[in-house]
Amino acid sequence: MPLGGRNGVNPMTVRGTADVGLSPHVLEEAVKLVELRDAVARLGLQTEIRESMPALVVHSPDMGLPVWVFVGYGGAYYSWQSAEKRHPVGDVAGAAMALAEYVMGRVF
Repeated sequence: MPLGGRNGVNPMTVRGTADVGLSPHVLEEAVKLVELRDAVARLGLQTEIRESMPALVVHSPDMGLPVWVFVGYGGAYYSWQSAEKRHPVGDVAGAAMALAEYVMGRVF
């Protein structure tokens, strides 16, 4: 079932725990990614949530390749760059800063 779930409920944009046909693990990842999306957007970067899988896409301002961010390591870390880069999910603001610095300073 897509993340849109039944009745159009979208756990990627709401924090409710409504029954949308998702496992608690996937719903928890989605909520963590929404928190990061909001923090990264406040830093001025364009982001989007991919509903086909729990993932956040952060677009480079210079139109380079986007960065895909996932929740990994048992839900403990945001990870990107093939999991070479990661930051604890408990520090959303710090993760947003680390991700923004990575996206802005990346060489393509």
